[in-house]
Amino acid sequence: MAPTTTHRYHVFETAHGYCAIAWNDVGVIRFQLPARTAETTERSLMRRVPGVKAAPPTALIKEIIDAVQRYFRGETIDFSALTLDLADQDEFFQRIYAALRRVGWGETTTYGTLAKAVGAGPEAARDVGQAMAKNPIPLIIPCHRVLAAGGKVGGFSAPGGATAKVHMLELEGCA
Repeated sequence: MAPTTTHRYHVFETAHGYCAIAWNDVGVIRFQLPARTAETTERSLMRRVPGVKAAPPTALIKEIIDAVQRYFRGETIDFSALTLDLADQDEFFQRIYAALRRVGWGETTTYGTLAKAVGAGPEAARDVGQAMAKNPIPLIIPCHRVLAAGGKVGGFSAPGGATAKVHMLELEGCA
């Protein structure tokens, strides 16, 4: 029998609401963008990570929480070096997420450009959109930085929808 990996999570407050982060021994596995209440955030996380257990944050997770809190106060934060566990994700989505993590603070890209960055043609832009909709670690995998053709905001499946996306882009000075 294969060993099981314990998934842990912690809910915390930011200047824009309550976020949650989930992790295992490999890295971050899930992130919930701000919601109005801790309960809403916790329920959302628990639906997406069955069996996850509440736990105090490790030293590394505390550093990430601090960085997220600073991000939502408007500080320039680079999450690209954080270790993530995306083993449960489709290999193509993993490539998309890796390419997106290279889009830094204050920068944006498009679905089509991201498709090209992973060696796919413009017809894969819809696949990129699917990867963004299923992104388990928004903010850290900065799907808010992906725009539709012509610089349109496009969709955003996080709490607050496109309004939340625009707000995050405003924090970064690119909206």
